[in-house]
Amino acid sequence: MKRIQRAAGAVVGSAVGDALGGPFEFGPQGAFSARFPAPGAGGEMCGGGGWDPGEATDDTQMAVLVAESLLERGALDLPDIFARFQRWAASEPKDIGLQTEDVLTNGMPWDLAAALHFQVNRRAAGNGSLMRASTSAVHFAAEGQEATMDAARRIAALTHGDRAAWEGTAIFHELIRVTFEDTDPLSVLPDVLALVHPDHRGRYATVLAPDWHPDQATEFNGAVWPCLGSAVWALRTTTGFEDALRAAIDLGGDTDTVAAVTGGLAGAYYGLDAIPARWTQPLHVPLPGFDGRVLHLTDLLHLAHRLTGGPTPVAEGPGDGAGIRSAPRH
Repeated sequence: MKRIQRAAGAVVGSAVGDALGGPFEFGPQGAFSARFPAPGAGGEMCGGGGWDPGEATDDTQMAVLVAESLLERGALDLPDIFARFQRWAASEPKDIGLQTEDVLTNGMPWDLAAALHFQVNRRAAGNGSLMRASTSAVHFAAEGQEATMDAARRIAALTHGDRAAWEGTAIFHELIRVTFEDTDPLSVLPDVLALVHPDHRGRYATVLAPDWHPDQATEFNGAVWPCLGSAVWALRTTTGFEDALRAAIDLGGDTDTVAAVTGGLAGAYYGLDAIPARWTQPLHVPLPGFDGRVLHLTDLLHLAHRLTGGPTPVAEGPGDGAGIRSAPRH
C-alpha cells in the first residue's frame, strides 16, 4: 500500500473516530451497537451530546492546529504550537479537557505551564496529548524512530507534565511509523516497549499485552494507559476499520478519544479506502478562534499530503471507501 494511503488513513481515520465517538462520550458500554445493531446500515454519524452529525471534537481540532504549525513554521516550533492552543482555548470551544484548559489559561509561559500544573496537582496522565497525535505522527514518521518518539514527547509535554502521557504519545507515533513501513504494528510492540522510559514501561506492557482486555483497566479510559491499550485492543481483536471503531466506541467512557486513537491506528493499518464514505462525507472540523474556519474531507486530505510531501490524495465519489488516487504535485 502506498504511504500516502496510510497517511491519509491515519489523519482522516482519527477524525472519523472522534466524530463518531463524540455523541457517545461518558455513555454505557455497548451503546453504539445498541443504537446501530446492523454494521454498514448507515446513520452512525448521528450527532448528539452537543455535537452536530459529523462534527469533530477538540481531539481533531488540536491535531489540526499541530499540523498547521508544523507546516507553516517548517519545523517543530513548540512556542508556536502552544500559542495556537491558547488562542483556541480562549475562544471557548465546545469541549476542552480540564487539565488542558488549566495549562493553557494559567498565564504561565509555554515551557513552564504544564510542569507547574503537574507540580501542584500531581495528576497529569490524561489522554489529552495522545488524542491529538495523528498529524504529528504522520509528519515525523519519515524522520525515523528516535526523531518521531522525541517529537511526540516534546509536543505532549506542552500540556501534560506527567511523563506517562509523553510515553503513550511516543508509542503511538512509533506504531504509526512502523505501519507506514508496511510492518504489522502489533508485531513490534515488544521492541517499542523497550524504548519506553523504565519508570513507565511496566504499566504500558500490561495494557499492550496480547491477553489484556479493557475490562481489566484500573483507571477510567480518559487516562493515557487504558486509552492507548483500548485502541490497540480494538485493532488486535477486529478485522477491519469499521469493526475496530465499533469495538472502541462500544467500550463506553471517553469514546471520542478512544475512537480517535483507534481510528488513527486502524486508518494507517487499513488505508483510506477502508474508511466508509458515509462517515467521511459529513465529517467536518470547526476551528474555534481561527476566523470561523471549518475543515472538511478535502482539507484533511490536503493536510495529509502536505504532512508527508507525497502525492495529493483526492476523495472520489460515493462508495464503500473514502477513495484515493494520486494527483500531480503542485
